[in-house]
Amino acid sequence: MIHADPPVPLNESALESIAAKGLVAVPAYDRSGLTAGIIHFGVGGFHRAHQAMVIDRLLGQGLARNFAICGVGVLPQDRHMAEVMARQDCLYTLVLKHSDGTREARVIGSIIDYLFAPDDPGAVVVRMASEEVRIVSMTVTEGGYNFDQVTGEFMGDNVDVQYDLAHPDAPRTIFGLVIAALRLRRENGLQPFTVMSCDNIQGNGHVAEKMFTAFARLGEPGFADWMSENVLFPNSMVDRITPVTYDEDRAEVANRFGIADEWPVVAEPFFQWVLQEDFAIGRPPYEEAGVQLVDDVEPYELMKLRLLNVSHQAMTYFGFLKGHRYAHEAAGDPDIARLLKNYMDLEATPTLKPVPGIDLDEYKESLIERFSNPEVRDTLARLCSESSDRIPKWLLPVVRENLAHGGEVRLSAAICASWARYDEAVDEEGNPITVVDRLAAQLVPLAQAQRGDRTIFIRNSVLFGDLSAEPAFSDAYVQTLDSLINQGSAATLATLT
Repeated sequence: MIHADPPVPLNESALESIAAKGLVAVPAYDRSGLTAGIIHFGVGGFHRAHQAMVIDRLLGQGLARNFAICGVGVLPQDRHMAEVMARQDCLYTLVLKHSDGTREARVIGSIIDYLFAPDDPGAVVVRMASEEVRIVSMTVTEGGYNFDQVTGEFMGDNVDVQYDLAHPDAPRTIFGLVIAALRLRRENGLQPFTVMSCDNIQGNGHVAEKMFTAFARLGEPGFADWMSENVLFPNSMVDRITPVTYDEDRAEVANRFGIADEWPVVAEPFFQWVLQEDFAIGRPPYEEAGVQLVDDVEPYELMKLRLLNVSHQAMTYFGFLKGHRYAHEAAGDPDIARLLKNYMDLEATPTLKPVPGIDLDEYKESLIERFSNPEVRDTLARLCSESSDRIPKWLLPVVRENLAHGGEVRLSAAICASWARYDEAVDEEGNPITVVDRLAAQLVPLAQAQRGDRTIFIRNSVLFGDLSAEPAFSDAYVQTLDSLINQGSAATLATLT
């Protein structure tokens, strides 16, 4: 359906006319009376399709009016989001893409303010230190926690960390901003807010606690001790496939729904959020919006990270090398689908704990169905990006656990080999590949040298530790890499599966 009338620019004043068309749900609650009890770092597509959507659901039920969201951008590239948020009164359209081609759209109103920290870090600190703030949450990606991939320790020699330690009143990093706000709250006699990580890291709350406390200890050991006693960091597991927003998505929102939205969000219908019940000074009634509140998140996060996230990595490099460009194409490839199923059954599942309320066989089947949704059009290029932040955190723990217990690692090693082959930065037809990774300058030369030295890539101890010295892993890795180099991805997959 294409609208004859020009699309309406999205902002607060346009909500009435958008609602009148009857095509898109809009906030039925009064946004002017909301209080931002949540400060969120990293307002990207995932947060807007997930946590912000949950708060919007609650607000629609007349709940959580003291838990609206104030977004914060820390990186220079977040300036564009700040500008869009300002023009659109922090509103945006969330479009759920069902596999049958139907669309489910609504305007989300739970974000009511946005601060761009580089312009005024002090304003961000003061806002977090205000009495109404109960939770500081984050989706800053796996790489945003600044820890060494092998040791797991906070990297205090980071340039921006050193800057923050020298300039505590004008911090650049999320660490400096959050610690400054906690310090100001303590000075003002306010209880500390809860710090809630929503990133794809095992034990994300524990990791966040370790990193923020380590930063504080570098500047003031006594304050770090106070944090350990007083600041809560709940763990969480979050799940919803949320691809990058493209111009085609903007055009569809304009043509199908009559809304000129500069930055809509598209996502799959599936949604899951498992959250540890561990909050210091209150929380929204998350359970009223489909969130699972539990005492122990670990079984759920291991399930998600080792099944869904690693399966994404398993299909993305092989799929790209084989000529696919979208996740649904790769998942629909019989050889890749068999690889995913065999990896999940033979190598991932044995490392999982019992997951209360979850049928693992049904969950694994649902993953293949979700990956195969042709409407989501999640690109393999997105899934191939920042691999150095993903493989060590998601896949290598599976390898190490299986090695420790005599389990299978052949397919896990093959996934690592497919990553190394992809990082040669040229596909099987000789076309260049743009490797998007913060360590690309180091990894691409290593991958390009593996034609003469098969294990050079996995001898990178920063990423792989001592796994290159484990024959069960390294032999299987070399076997797959040899096949990828000499036979290509199609023949390799046929042999693997």
